[in-house]
Amino acid sequence: MNAERTQKNPGTLSSLQIWLIAARPRTLPAAVAPVLVGTALAWTAGPLDWVAFVAASLGAVFIQVGTNLSNDYSDARRGADTEERLGPVRVTAGGLVPPKQVLFATYASFAMAVLCGVYLIIIAGPVLLLIGAASILAGVLYTGGPRPYGYEGFGEIFVFAFFGIVAVTGSYYIQRQSLEWEAFVLAVPVGLLASAILVVNNVRDLDTDRRAGKKTLAVRLGRANTRTLLTAMIVLAYPAALAPSLIGFFNGWPALVLLTAPLAFSLIKTVRSHTDGPTLNRALALAGLLELAFCVLLTIGLLLN
Repeated sequence: MNAERTQKNPGTLSSLQIWLIAARPRTLPAAVAPVLVGTALAWTAGPLDWVAFVAASLGAVFIQVGTNLSNDYSDARRGADTEERLGPVRVTAGGLVPPKQVLFATYASFAMAVLCGVYLIIIAGPVLLLIGAASILAGVLYTGGPRPYGYEGFGEIFVFAFFGIVAVTGSYYIQRQSLEWEAFVLAVPVGLLASAILVVNNVRDLDTDRRAGKKTLAVRLGRANTRTLLTAMIVLAYPAALAPSLIGFFNGWPALVLLTAPLAFSLIKTVRSHTDGPTLNRALALAGLLELAFCVLLTIGLLLN
């Protein structure tokens, strides 16, 4: 989004553009993709509750937006978002929106997620209340609270857990009120690709995060090791997605995910060979596209069983 690089002149942006920048729409595929996979897997076992699917999708989006806004607010307060960062200038640190308004929007987003969750709790029981509360808490504590785990190198682990394992199995549970091993297996590639988005982000911000005292996993491992980790995460996603088919539980249609291999190769090559902000910003968008395309094709493959 070109507007993201012109934020320093607020007069050129409309209020809608500013809030879109704050919501970080490029991250939203990571919220929707696991719901698609978990719901498609549930469809292989019986009919779906489409209202529940819509509520789960919207709830996931609102949690992601709330997490992004909380991150924007908390990073600005801690001085992590400075003029030197290679990514888009954030709305709080960039002076585009007063901090109190960003904080209010954070609460509003999480409140909308709670409203979406009411129906899910009614049909699936209190376990959905625990999942929703844990997801919101994880979003707030990523860069907020006294000991933000995103500043200590645990961000990728929590993304894997909540945007992979919890989101896929939770989406399946909403439909079936039970859990099967296939949901956990298929949650693994989704979590790996969601975590890869954060890895690309942290590789881009490695130098500025180090100076700000933000000990992300990329800062702790160094650029070379983090690039190797990214490669391993993306490559491992493919056999993980194909595992149920390889042991005969599904037919071969989930292999449609292999069509995303060129995207994966391009992403790996870009991150391994560039350090400049504009190129890594494009790589970040590519990482989001890879996860979305992978999960859409996996969803189609499951529906064709």
